[in-house]
Amino acid sequence: MLKTERLILRRWEESDAESLYEFAKDPDVGPIAGWPAHQSIEESRDVIRNVFAGKEAYAICLKTDNRAIGAIELKLNGHTDLTERDDECELGYWLGKPFWGRNIMPEAARELFRHAFEEIGMQRVWAGYYEGNAKSRRVQEKCGFRYQWTTKDVDVPLLHEKRTGHVSSITKNQWQWDRMAAAARAVRRERRISEYVTCGEVSAAVLSKSGRIYTGVCIDTCSTLGICAERNAIFSMITNGEQEIEKVIAILPDGSSGAPCGACRELMVQLMPETYKGIEIMMDTEQERVITLGELTPEWWI
Repeated sequence: MLKTERLILRRWEESDAESLYEFAKDPDVGPIAGWPAHQSIEESRDVIRNVFAGKEAYAICLKTDNRAIGAIELKLNGHTDLTERDDECELGYWLGKPFWGRNIMPEAARELFRHAFEEIGMQRVWAGYYEGNAKSRRVQEKCGFRYQWTTKDVDVPLLHEKRTGHVSSITKNQWQWDRMAAAARAVRRERRISEYVTCGEVSAAVLSKSGRIYTGVCIDTCSTLGICAERNAIFSMITNGEQEIEKVIAILPDGSSGAPCGACRELMVQLMPETYKGIEIMMDTEQERVITLGELTPEWWI
């Protein structure tokens, strides 16, 4: 069982058949995703037994009543035609029409990402949608999927027709950078604290070896007592008992990302003198350009 702020993602049970039928019989739900509307509760029960039986298939439920209102699944190798790798999978999903427009599916998908990348060893998650399924496309955009290719005349066997299909994916590395950028942007708020101190013009996030993200903002003073956002985030990491950095991102005043200053680089080198060259730095979020601290600091003065 997986949980989010509003949702429970749990295994399907045969007792969910009535709820499944209520939402899956709607002609606006299944056909656009490639499967026919359900015709009876018994058909829905059969789908639970034979289709929603995958190892990573979950019913989407609101915490308020634990009632199944949609489905989401990580289709593992052997159950998807998008990959043949054991460390990659495909995300499949649909949601009952009464719950559209509440940002429920992106919330569920993000939890499946966490589960896929942190708990079951996935390195890439694939997804697809048919031409015209704007809601599915929007879910993938919100979740950070990157477009890969488009194929015409794709067989839709359950509906006996052909469509144009679009395929996208997200890697574990991209997912980590997206989370870090979002965390850094969430704390970047330029403000004046006093006549002598301002803060928040630049924000930063560091990813520790444990996978936890720490954030910080720059603090500027009328003397040398200020601190860069990157060092602020690193000190937060150290305060919480960690000391090994995997990745670093800084969000600048214009929303772009850039390299840490010399003082921040020096701190990272002194913190990890044997392995600092492997720390990854996000230089450009738009182009997804990443370099290592070893490239920024090839020779250390000590």
